[in-house]
Amino acid sequence: MKIKLTQEEIDTKSYDDVAYLILESSKKKIKIQELFKSVIKAMKLSEEEFTNDIADFFELLITDKRFIMLENGYWDLKINHNTKVLLEDEEEDEEIDINLEEEEIDIEEEDTEINYDEDDSPDDEDDGLENLIVLDEEDQENI
Repeated sequence: MKIKLTQEEIDTKSYDDVAYLILESSKKKIKIQELFKSVIKAMKLSEEEFTNDIADFFELLITDKRFIMLENGYWDLKINHNTKVLLEDEEEDEEIDINLEEEEIDIEEEDTEINYDEDDSPDDEDDGLENLIVLDEEDQENI
């Protein structure tokens, strides 16, 4: 769990970068307090830094997508853990075959007449269709 950093690395790396190196080298999950103490030691910082910055370190780990929080305060690298996604499709056995060329639609056979019951009749209000002209197939060909 101990790593040695050069002075240049200490100057340029952030807490989360050093934590990444520690977790990568240890190859095991570590509690957040122990991880941050290792970061402080590797960066040659004082114990006062630990107490002042532990909350900031926790926030860094939460927002950094390289890390994953495990149960009981343990942290690890996300790449060390598989995420299983289970998708269930309610219609997985149903096959849909749409072939428009083979399917013929015969409009003439359909009943296009609409009959309204007394209760379901449309209101006598102006619906703006008084000038509507309905053309049959012959009329459409002549246009």
